[in-house]
Amino acid sequence: MSQPTAPQEIPTHVRFVVIGAGVSGLSFAGQLNSSDYCIFEAEEEIGGFCRTIAQDGFVWDYSGHFFHFKHPKIEAELLANMGDQRVLKVDKVSWVRFGEAYVDFPFQKNIHQLPQEDFLDCLHGLVFRDGGDVAPKDFKDMLYRKLGKGIAERFLIPYNTKLYATDLSTLDPDAMGRFFPHADLRDIVGNFKKSDNVSYNAHFTYPEGGAIQYIHALATRVDAARIHTGCRITAIDTANQRATWRRSDGQTGTITFDHVVSSAPFPRLMAMCGIPPQPEVFTANKVLVFNLGFDRKGPPEPHWIYYGDPALSFYRVGFYDNIFGTDRMSIYVEIGLREDDPVDDAIIADFKAKVLADLVKVGLIDDHELLSSVALVLDPAYVHITRDSQREVARLRSNLAVGGIHSVGRYGAWTYCSIEDNIVESRELASRFNAVGRG
Repeated sequence: MSQPTAPQEIPTHVRFVVIGAGVSGLSFAGQLNSSDYCIFEAEEEIGGFCRTIAQDGFVWDYSGHFFHFKHPKIEAELLANMGDQRVLKVDKVSWVRFGEAYVDFPFQKNIHQLPQEDFLDCLHGLVFRDGGDVAPKDFKDMLYRKLGKGIAERFLIPYNTKLYATDLSTLDPDAMGRFFPHADLRDIVGNFKKSDNVSYNAHFTYPEGGAIQYIHALATRVDAARIHTGCRITAIDTANQRATWRRSDGQTGTITFDHVVSSAPFPRLMAMCGIPPQPEVFTANKVLVFNLGFDRKGPPEPHWIYYGDPALSFYRVGFYDNIFGTDRMSIYVEIGLREDDPVDDAIIADFKAKVLADLVKVGLIDDHELLSSVALVLDPAYVHITRDSQREVARLRSNLAVGGIHSVGRYGAWTYCSIEDNIVESRELASRFNAVGRG
């Protein structure tokens, strides 16, 4: 698919208004047995957060987007639509920084790699944890009850507090769902002798041209003339099934519809539909990402490293060069921020200086020369999944669907899921419409 080079005329009516030309929107439109749709993308290019930057010989994503497939048919289809793009299949190597050393991820299964005193404290806390069989009341309580004080306080609580930029006791016990690396006493002790660090993302694929190649593969199933970039939906009149759009050049108009399929963050969709906001219910963090390219290698092995130390600015560093096998260090550095934290050029400059100093402190760089850098803000990044948010999302999505408004995707469902999950969900929705059409 080639993107339109000039703004396309927007019709006055379509069956489907699709909000967002990211993974979910493209997956939905590409599965439809109909060409009666328009995709509205506020950015000037498709991809959402799954975009890629090529600069000064470095290839970076908006942040680390590595695909972990559970459905071989989906993986095969996407790879087949990438042309001659080289796609690497990688066995993940990930570490946790603890003190001045590293242990394998996940931390809770590798406490035997800790210094003896820390190991004994973690093991004692695991064996004699309080209320391990009692249902936890929140995410922090789950960490204590499932894994004990030593493991929780040495890494899991400080790390996840940095990640989510919030009090973990406000989050649902299952806030990370299947993505949290649970382990029981048998798993942990068994790992002392025979390493078994398999997790949902133990293996991943990554195209040489970055994550945008997956977007391009999805877009091969979509009519490029029906994608309107630099054009956002600003309001949805649910009673009259009419949406108002606005181009980045200021042009405005309206389009009537039978259905809206939106992957916009759920609170933004609510605002479009005139639903009163609930800022106390729908909260999230934002993530400041620095993509950095240096003149020579850093550590040759890990694909990413987790940092729980509150004194360090970042919670994770990922290494593109260790995926590609290149001779210059190319990394992404992630910093979790509260949703109301200000971010301007001066603040970004201050964070960059702090990041570079912290990279020296943890030994990733010394006299390396920084050749290229890009700073990005993902907002929202990780949503705060609480009992209230889950209840309200379910209620409001159901009410909106009755009126033909369907909210999909990670942010549309205000949840934590994989990119592949978004593909599956969006295609299933399209298939239901296809079935109705056949009927």
